Amino acid sequence: MSRPETADRMEPRQFDRLAAMVEADVGIQLPASKREMVEGRLRKWARSEGFETLRDYAAHVLSAPRTGESWTHVIDALTTNKTDFFRERPHYDMLESRIVPELLADRRPGSHPRLKFWSAAASTGAELWSAGMVLGSMALARRDFDFALLGTDISTEVLETGRRAIYPLEQLDPVPRDLARRWLLHGAGPRAGGQARVVPELRRRARFERLNLMDPSYPMDRDVDVIFLRNVLIYFSRAQQSAVVSRLVDHLRPGGWLVLGHSEAPSGDDPRLEAIAPAVFRLVPEARR
Repeated sequence: MSRPETADRMEPRQFDRLAAMVEADVGIQLPASKREMVEGRLRKWARSEGFETLRDYAAHVLSAPRTGESWTHVIDALTTNKTDFFRERPHYDMLESRIVPELLADRRPGSHPRLKFWSAAASTGAELWSAGMVLGSMALARRDFDFALLGTDISTEVLETGRRAIYPLEQLDPVPRDLARRWLLHGAGPRAGGQARVVPELRRRARFERLNLMDPSYPMDRDVDVIFLRNVLIYFSRAQQSAVVSRLVDHLRPGGWLVLGHSEAPSGDDPRLEAIAPAVFRLVPEARR
């Protein structure tokens, strides 16, 4: 007889140790109220790796190196990856109406610059591809710039989804119709039904890489034009929020833009930033370190 899930639980001390390790490693806070959620997500991995109980699996994870596959599975399971296409739509409207035009106005006329966009908590890629559709349409209309897209996340699982760039049609509902017609491909055949894929033209401009925002430095370019970091800082402590924002600002070019989630606007308190709109900030050119 299989063990009831209600009886298959971690020991309290195991949960406390795991929560402390997760917070230290990736910044995500897991209070005791999250224990049931954590256990529910980890049972899948416990069973797939052949452990009879969640306690046995927790003992294995707690004794294994944090650089190993088991720890990667834990992070993948416990990372909240809520994302939507064109979530917080005003930010994309501002990308089109103000951010890109002002970035280009600061460049030498006729230089045809390559704007760099970074989705720093990319999840499954919806944010990156939403921005890519806006930038792609602007580049076609203006013909005076090119662009590159970077998506980073702590979860290897969601990064692979972003690389494939294939999504259920219901997830793509928020994409404006004109953008959907230009930037999405609908496959043929029974296996392709109910899905669409971002066009190769846009996929060629994007790359996805694993990044832990808790790392003391990021191996990324330091002349990024626009960074989106939305709806992830809410899981960090106030000190961690400030540290992450400061590290990201180090990667903006003078006059570059940082966009946070609407609920995270107070995190943009770096003295090098000026507030332009709700949760939208620009690096003061002379304030670059």
